[in-house]
Amino acid sequence: MKGIRIFRTIQVKLIIIYVLLILIAMQLIGVYFITTMKTSVSDSFSKNLNDQANMLANIVEQTLSPAAQNTDVTYEQTIQDLRSKVNALFSINEAEIQVLDASGKVLMTSVQSQQSYVGRKNTTLAVNRALQGFRDNEEDIIDDDNVRKKVIARPAFYQGKVVGAVYIVASMYEVYETINRVNRIFVTGMLLALGLTAVLGVLLSHTITSPIKVLTRQATAVAEGRFDRKVPVHGEDEIGQLSEAFNNMTQRLQEALSVNEEEKEKLASILSNMSDGVVAADERGVVIVTNRRAREMLGVKQGEGLPLAELVRLEPQRIEELLRGFEHAALIRTDTLEQTEGEGGIIRVTFTPISRRDKTTAGTIAVLQDVTEQEKLEQSRREFVANVSHELRTPLTTIKSYAEALEDGAMQERELGERFVGVIRNETERMIRLVTDLLHLSRLDSSQSAVRRQATNIQEMLEEVADRFSFQLRQKAIRATVEAEPDLPPIRLDRDQIDQVLDNLVSNAIKYTMDGGRIAIRARRPDPASVAIAVQDTGIGIPQKDLNRIFERFYRVDKARSRNMGGTGLGLSIAREIIKAHGGTVTLESEWNEGTTVTFTLPALQEGDGA
Repeated sequence: MKGIRIFRTIQVKLIIIYVLLILIAMQLIGVYFITTMKTSVSDSFSKNLNDQANMLANIVEQTLSPAAQNTDVTYEQTIQDLRSKVNALFSINEAEIQVLDASGKVLMTSVQSQQSYVGRKNTTLAVNRALQGFRDNEEDIIDDDNVRKKVIARPAFYQGKVVGAVYIVASMYEVYETINRVNRIFVTGMLLALGLTAVLGVLLSHTITSPIKVLTRQATAVAEGRFDRKVPVHGEDEIGQLSEAFNNMTQRLQEALSVNEEEKEKLASILSNMSDGVVAADERGVVIVTNRRAREMLGVKQGEGLPLAELVRLEPQRIEELLRGFEHAALIRTDTLEQTEGEGGIIRVTFTPISRRDKTTAGTIAVLQDVTEQEKLEQSRREFVANVSHELRTPLTTIKSYAEALEDGAMQERELGERFVGVIRNETERMIRLVTDLLHLSRLDSSQSAVRRQATNIQEMLEEVADRFSFQLRQKAIRATVEAEPDLPPIRLDRDQIDQVLDNLVSNAIKYTMDGGRIAIRARRPDPASVAIAVQDTGIGIPQKDLNRIFERFYRVDKARSRNMGGTGLGLSIAREIIKAHGGTVTLESEWNEGTTVTFTLPALQEGDGA
């Protein structure tokens, strides 16, 4: 495996390619050169041999012609003379030369070991063709010793008649030996050239791969987040340009990542501190991101990895409908919010699809908003409008009924008319009180009712309240007591508004306390910075189920009885708003048929303290 990995490197590939290119080029050149050289040497050898065969054929023609034979020279002298000419003029190394007469009989041979052939017929195909007058008689043969030889047979003519032939067999060993030597020289040169090429390839590839290795190490460092290193630039060639471009890319990538990290931190900070919850899911509907507020709203410690439908407690089909429909929001209820015990929270979930460039959906964003208070305010508004309408409609209906009765003749009876007018007057006063209380609440809600603080003696203020209700107390035989801690210093408050609060609390205590009961008005300092005033009675009390709503506007425990007693249902609401305007708090403790205690605490501001 290690060897295979070596061949995967660019350096080795470059060397192999470089060597293979040189090898292929040299092979092509070698094949062309060797083929050309072989053809040239062979053609030169054949031409030389043909020239000698033609010259020898001319000699044989002159020697064996009938004109030469009619002279006084004997036949043996002619043959001897022919042998001398052949031996003198033709000295072809390792070549066999035979001179044949017209019948194919060997007249002479240049090879001493073949003198026995003299007088015998040469029956080879080339000789037979030559004796038949064919001039082109050449062939290559391989003898028993595996030596390649060239065979040439030429006819000798006299006046168009064949008078003999020349037969030459020449060895081509020297020719092929020369070719082999050239081949060996070429192969040796090629091996040397390949060796030098490999060395040069190593050096050349190193100059190319060394910067690439540096680039690779730097790329790995960049991938690991290290941007402090730079690639050295050694020139202005392509590698140098690539190194410079890589350095620029690294710098820009570092800047881009820095900006991305900053944006990511900003986004994380925004998501973490948003008052709304944010949940992001992928295209499969699996949650990938939740912020802290969303987890608090949904009451989970970890939302990532859960299905979106399970996390927001909606059916997947419902989520699909919201994503595709005109309305993208839905209300869900949960009891995990920090609401009053026994009450649940209401969350509005708005779904928005995340789209890719190709218009496909890449995921879903769900924004969660706590609309519990809004829903409560809306419900309170509806109840307020309904209560105001009801409170006004009842006296208006009564006034209308008695006015119609007066119009129909009740005015003729003085006693009855006066009673009807009295009812109309009482209902009108009741409406005036209701409207006055509403206006007072409106001013308190809009902070238009200024708190005019003045130094007030708590003991005197409480005694004056008891004196104002002395007549009502005597009517119901209720015993009232005023208790204040000694040495209570004067505190700064709006006397008129606090008197209104105390009047409301004492009036309620008298209304709901049976004859012969007791009412206690107390003042104490729970700490140096505040004063607590409490109104305690032994009346009928308030059921536990109504305690949480007793300060709501128009809320009555016994609606019919309260309305008959002339109450508007706004007294405690006004009292709470006045106490809040003073920077204090109000609490109510009660048990059914055991009495009620209302306590409000005010800051103990004295002369010189900030208002």
